[in-house]
Amino acid sequence: MSLTKRCLAEFIGTFWLVLGGCGSAVLAAAYTADAAKISENTSFPLGIGLVGVSLAFGLTVLTGAYALGHISGGHFNPAVSFGLWAGRRFPASDLLPYIVSQVIGAVVAAGIIYLIASGKTGFTLSGSNPLATNGYGTHSPGGYTLFSCLITEVVMTFMFLLIILGVTDSRAPKGFAPLAIGFGLTLIHLISIPVTNTSVNPARSTGVAIFAGVKLFSQVWLFWIAPILGAILAGWLYVAVFSESTVDERQTIKELV
Repeated sequence: MSLTKRCLAEFIGTFWLVLGGCGSAVLAAAYTADAAKISENTSFPLGIGLVGVSLAFGLTVLTGAYALGHISGGHFNPAVSFGLWAGRRFPASDLLPYIVSQVIGAVVAAGIIYLIASGKTGFTLSGSNPLATNGYGTHSPGGYTLFSCLITEVVMTFMFLLIILGVTDSRAPKGFAPLAIGFGLTLIHLISIPVTNTSVNPARSTGVAIFAGVKLFSQVWLFWIAPILGAILAGWLYVAVFSESTVDERQTIKELV
């Protein structure tokens, strides 16, 4: 498959991830129906909440991986590309075009979310995390410190890449990788939405921050450094400890002993 086609798949996949994940957080998380037609002084909270948003992110990756994974590998995330490179599954020469495609896809999706959300009466970019942005300190949903947010993003991305590297290993059962990856991302969001609003994806963080204002965009650096660091550590660990050659070497030593 040509690099152009693979980059287009990465653009579409990242676009879908941000539109589905961040879009659900912005448009559906706290939605309350106007129940005036049903009875007076009543309201019906129909929002999907934290659990629903977590599932939305997981479902976008699950569906995107099944639809586009056979074309580009289904990264949809610069941290994943770096992690697969560190795990010797992805060439360094393709990193830049993949990442550019991912970021553009995220920005386009964030722009569409902004256009839709701004069409509602009374819309403002207010609160600690408008447009489902990521942040630390006053822009952490739970008020967590920079250090707490750093640790969270490194560890969550580290585990995400271990899942990806494990389920896409040639020794793993075939056909189930997108399920495990999607549910893994769902679990990560369930854990870390209160801390950072969950990034583990620099493109996702950048896309929405561009439309949310200077203060939030000034915190995006953390959501590039921490996820990429966690991803690279996972890639190195997998090669050093769990790769097929390492396992074969240990088995040979065991047989000799």
